[in-house]
Amino acid sequence: MSEVDISALPRPRAEFDTALSVGVEEEFLLVDATTGELSPVAAEVLGGADGVLDLQSEMTRYQVESATAVCRSMDEVRDQLVLSRRALGDLAKGHGARIVATGTPVLGGIRPPPLTDRQRYRDISQRYGSLVDALTICGCHVHVGIPDEETGVQISNHLRQWLPVLLSISANSPFSEGRDTGYASWRYLSWSPWPSAGAPPWFASAEDYHLGTRTLRTSGAAMDTGMVYWDVRLSANHPTVELRVCDVAATVEEAVLVAALVRGIAAVGASGVAAFPVSELVLRTALWRSARDGVEGAGVEPRSGRLVAAADLVRALVDWVRPALRASGDEALVDDGVGRLLVDGGGAARQRRAFARRGELGDVVEMLVAQT
Repeated sequence: MSEVDISALPRPRAEFDTALSVGVEEEFLLVDATTGELSPVAAEVLGGADGVLDLQSEMTRYQVESATAVCRSMDEVRDQLVLSRRALGDLAKGHGARIVATGTPVLGGIRPPPLTDRQRYRDISQRYGSLVDALTICGCHVHVGIPDEETGVQISNHLRQWLPVLLSISANSPFSEGRDTGYASWRYLSWSPWPSAGAPPWFASAEDYHLGTRTLRTSGAAMDTGMVYWDVRLSANHPTVELRVCDVAATVEEAVLVAALVRGIAAVGASGVAAFPVSELVLRTALWRSARDGVEGAGVEPRSGRLVAAADLVRALVDWVRPALRASGDEALVDDGVGRLLVDGGGAARQRRAFARRGELGDVVEMLVAQT
């Protein structure tokens, strides 16, 4: 494998908007406290919420979601994620369940999964059929505030070139329904068959972006803008760019690390620096490789398409975005988080280590409960 070469990537400028807001959504699975199997008690769990925190249902009754408020610092993000995870954990305990931060269920559940009682989800199931069966999956979505859609599209283009690296960092779903899938992020592969999912195209303008979303809608690949499931998109409901490529982070600190990196990349994009137009072929293969290997294996260099160490790509991202991290005060946080990640391994590697001790998937679930 070769050295990472990012010489073709435009270098960030020295001046950045350090006031970019950020928010994080996290999805979690509910598992039975005794068996570790999926538990369809989302409605009951959320019925006890007090309305102070933004806790929500997801497509299946095996899932719950939290969302931070608009944050200005990573300290705010961390505090809100801790509160939300703690609140959901306490609510789940009251119904004999636990929450786990993993992209796919370690142990099985019912197929097709029991859907949350909302007309939208019934409509999606009727229109897209068995694709819904694989949606008991959990991601982490990072929103960054934008002044206008043109800036948002430029930020999207910048995030697009780093999607595989962000997926490697977050890969946290090696097991699915009782077996090792052979991938670090099986969630990403499970999501990929959806016709409106995957990496977005390169867009020249906001008009170009909306033409792309209109194509999805008119073809039926998406019912509406909320079903534009690209790995990065302009939010349908908020003035933000939404990064969607990541598995739900194993720990709060890893979620904060991803949020800091995403905001740093967005700051570069908002500064007017042109993004590197990674080809769709290279991007597609790079995302597959990141889903397969995670941060411990190989990744694909965006300029040449050659295999390099995924850890070197992570370091290259940090070095490239460092001026923006320094401007926002997130440089030390990211250096520390990346350092620990590369020493301890990513979420997928830690799940496999938990299994390797005794060959028991129940040990993986217990580890996930403790991490979450």
